[in-house]
Amino acid sequence: MAVVTVNLRAVTSWVGIARIFAVVLSCVAFSLVASTNNFGGPYGTWCMFTWCFCFTVTLLVLLLELLELYPKLPLSWDDFTSAFSMLAALMVFTTSVVFPSTFISSPCTSSVCARQAVATTISCLCFLAYALEVGLTRAKPGDISSFLSTVPGLLKVFEAYVACLIFSLLDNYVSEAGLQWCVAVYSICFIFTFLIIVFTIGRCLSYIPCPLEKILVGYSALALVMYITATILWPLYSFRGRSRPSPCDKNCWWNKHLGITFLTIFNLIAYMVDLVYSTRMVFLRTP
Repeated sequence: MAVVTVNLRAVTSWVGIARIFAVVLSCVAFSLVASTNNFGGPYGTWCMFTWCFCFTVTLLVLLLELLELYPKLPLSWDDFTSAFSMLAALMVFTTSVVFPSTFISSPCTSSVCARQAVATTISCLCFLAYALEVGLTRAKPGDISSFLSTVPGLLKVFEAYVACLIFSLLDNYVSEAGLQWCVAVYSICFIFTFLIIVFTIGRCLSYIPCPLEKILVGYSALALVMYITATILWPLYSFRGRSRPSPCDKNCWWNKHLGITFLTIFNLIAYMVDLVYSTRMVFLRTP
């Protein structure tokens, strides 16, 4: 019979404490919103999914590290936990913005509204817990044993997540060739970035018979150039000769296209920083 080893450091270290806080806070946020029975629609479903998903995966990570079962998994555990903590921080941050802007109205006087406000505050604290975990597990300068814990690796998760947000806002783009090119840019860069993340976690990149680090630098440069074109073409073709309709609610095409414009700029900056750090890691590595 196999002997199960208990590693108390998994829950007593700073990283473990941050994960415990994230588990508790995400559970409380979910429970408070569930008690209001007011979370319908796609935005409410997204918020509830975020809290449940982060709670479940973080609890699983804690248990696997506590019982030291993670070495038996066929994946790079450090890369997986780094990528997940970054993804969870981004998801909870988005939820902490989307939920109050969608469900909390002013003035907030009812008990339901009070619980929603408390859930929002708890969600913000949960984001801080995940952000703390990202900071604690981030690779130190010169340490590249876990790629997804480095700045370029964390940026890969950010780039893929922002692309997913862009996809969720896409609407009415087939009529313009310039907009179709932008969608192609978002799709191509997302696919390659996602594959890099998956192959890194699955320990598959080592089987590629070529200088992988230099290929990643080349990909970052190409993605940057593609996003520069999208940053110019998307607002040009989206708003040219088209004024903001009135009224324009949260589902209005104008607001969605404006959101995509800002998200495109965010990803452009991310790919720029990614290229700078990747170049420094590959070509300016300290002995």
